[in-house]
Amino acid sequence: MVATTMPLISSLISKLPDDFPAYTFTPADDFFWSPEKQTVFYVQESDDEASLLHELAHALLGHASYHKDIELLDMERDAWHHAATDLAARYNVSIPVDQVEDSLDTYRDWLHARSTCPHCAATGVQTKKRDYKCIACFTKWRVNDARVCALRRYTLPN
Repeated sequence: MVATTMPLISSLISKLPDDFPAYTFTPADDFFWSPEKQTVFYVQESDDEASLLHELAHALLGHASYHKDIELLDMERDAWHHAATDLAARYNVSIPVDQVEDSLDTYRDWLHARSTCPHCAATGVQTKKRDYKCIACFTKWRVNDARVCALRRYTLPN
């Protein structure tokens, strides 16, 4: 008979609903926080306790929406900081700095791609929720949401 072990996340997830009754914890295909549902989604078959605490940190910090793309990066940084400094100690979880930086790098790369001018490749500035303007050649463009899909940039008339 082969002994099976539960992923490390099972032990942690068994504590969180009692400690944070305002939130629901639901298995899913990925880790994410849904402010509309007040639900932390997690990968049940995972041992990635750090990502679970990171998503819980979004909930505890009241992260719901953002207006400028840089605000999303700020929220991600703040959630990792809260998870690593407060929640990790409380639950005796180690959050590797490399994991935090790798995760933040994906958002930095996302932000850089969105803000790169499709005409001259200079860095633009965000003027509205999904609109950018190049400070070098004055091209304007609109981006799609592109957090979980391919980035698209559409040039706008000047």
